[in-house]
Amino acid sequence: MTNTFSALMITAALLSGTTATAQTILLKNATVIDGTGSRPRQHTDILLQADTIAAVGPRLNAPGATVVDLSGKTVMPALISVHTHVGTLRGTTTNAVNYTRENILRQLQQYANYGVLHVLAMGTDRPLLFDSGLRDSSATGQLPGARLHSAGYGFGVPDAAPPADYGMDLVNRPATVADVAPAMDKVAQVRPDVIKLWVDDFGGHFKKMEPAVYQAIISEAHKHGIRAASHLYYAADAQQLATAGVDIFAHSIRDKDIDEQLLQTMKSKGIVYVPTLSLDEYAYIYARQPEWLHDDFFKRSLEPGVYEMITSPKYQQQLRQSPAFAKNKTAFETALRNLRRIYRAGIMVAMGTDSGATPVRAQGFSEHLELELMVQAGLTPLEAISVGTRNAAQVLKLPNTGTIAPGQVADLLVLAGSPEKDIKNTRHIVTVYKAGKKIRP
Repeated sequence: MTNTFSALMITAALLSGTTATAQTILLKNATVIDGTGSRPRQHTDILLQADTIAAVGPRLNAPGATVVDLSGKTVMPALISVHTHVGTLRGTTTNAVNYTRENILRQLQQYANYGVLHVLAMGTDRPLLFDSGLRDSSATGQLPGARLHSAGYGFGVPDAAPPADYGMDLVNRPATVADVAPAMDKVAQVRPDVIKLWVDDFGGHFKKMEPAVYQAIISEAHKHGIRAASHLYYAADAQQLATAGVDIFAHSIRDKDIDEQLLQTMKSKGIVYVPTLSLDEYAYIYARQPEWLHDDFFKRSLEPGVYEMITSPKYQQQLRQSPAFAKNKTAFETALRNLRRIYRAGIMVAMGTDSGATPVRAQGFSEHLELELMVQAGLTPLEAISVGTRNAAQVLKLPNTGTIAPGQVADLLVLAGSPEKDIKNTRHIVTVYKAGKKIRP
């Protein structure tokens, strides 16, 4: 990867009239949304040199470059999701048997086809990913599809959350504080991007993790220089986790509206908020007929058999008659309100969806739905895009990714329409560029 200085030198050479190489692409006359929240730039060119954005501006010239006319099209940074699960889903099942190299690569390609070029798998990975070098090869872009980042093996509760039979049988489950340090030492050996812990009772079905245990998990993670990300649901748990030093809330607070004390704690401690709104909508929405249910963009993202399952009268009736139906709908509405307050308070929000954790959370489509739901919560389309590009890149510590500017990696989406006018236009993908290479017509 060229650094910013090298990119500027390349730009100077190209703009001075030096003949470009065959690896040079000039995207002409696009509307550019750069991922920073700035207003779109009309009639703007983007010069790609190998895997890097070399220049952005009007009327660029690069003799010998491959010129692509994007009149009427919009270009934005590719999406990044910092809460996913990869490999355990296949068809209508989620379990350890599905975790194969072929399945992982297939799902990473699907994310890429949907314009999602970095994903963080949150705590349900298995030895295959690390022992084979698959994670490292993917994360550095040597393999096709989205680049895979990992939270390694997460931390849960003995005989409780998260449920082991959903491919989470390798999650660490310390019974006491003394069990935490040796487990953390082992997880640290695979160099995870974050440590995932589950602090929730899953609707009252499981015993929660003891505060002393999750305090030890956060502390031990920090000793290894690793951030801690927590699954959560309740505001009270969020306050305790924040006080204990957690770095990332990996889900929305959904039981009540967030109060000023928690807002201030989150802001003062620099906690990142990953709302996963699509997860909460999926919990009840299939009982209805959402406008995207029969959309090919959605249907193509589903595993075999899932569309038939979710559109069956039996499945929809089961959702409607579930004792949790009203609670799930209320939780989603609370999550929307809390996101709006948290974002407006100046707290870092990054996009994650929990896609791939269950068959109804479609990989790729969920990330586009998440953008729509963030706008529904009160963010502007440009703010939502920044959450799903620049902010998510910062969470993954990718300084040269997530915006459109000289020196940045050329991960781009070319769209038929402007998502500033309608956020659902992110679904009208013309082309995906991964590190300057076209991967989807």
